[in-house]
Amino acid sequence: MSSEVTPDVSALAINVTIPEGLRWTSTRRGEEFTLTTLNVRLLPDGRLAAKAYGRPAGGGRGTYVSFPVPDTPELTTLVARAASHAGALWAGHRGLGLRFGCPPVFHPAVTELFPDLLIFIKHIPDP
Repeated sequence: MSSEVTPDVSALAINVTIPEGLRWTSTRRGEEFTLTTLNVRLLPDGRLAAKAYGRPAGGGRGTYVSFPVPDTPELTTLVARAASHAGALWAGHRGLGLRFGCPPVFHPAVTELFPDLLIFIKHIPDP
C-alpha cells in the first residue's frame, strides 16, 4: 500500500462495561434485561453513538438485543471518557507484532522470564 493512500476505515467501535452503580433494566419482547455493556461508535462526523446490551435479569444468556442509552450526565460522561481513553490506546498502538515484518512486542516480565523466546520467535517462518 502506498504511503499516500489513506485507508478507508469503515468503523471505530469500542465496548465499555457499565459500572454496577450505573446499570439499569429495560424490557424487550416481554423479557427484562439488566444492561451491562455499552457499544460506542465514532460516527463519520466525529459525534459518538451508543447502544446498551445486557443479559436477562432472570439469568441465562438471552438474545443479542440493543437498547437505547438513557440521556443522563453519568452515562454521557462514561461514554465520553471511554472514547477518549480508547483514542489514547489506539494512538499508542505498537503494531501487529509478528505480522508484516513488525518486531514482536512483549511485556518486560515476559522477556525477563523467557529470554530465549525472542530468539525462538525470530525463527518462525512467515505464512
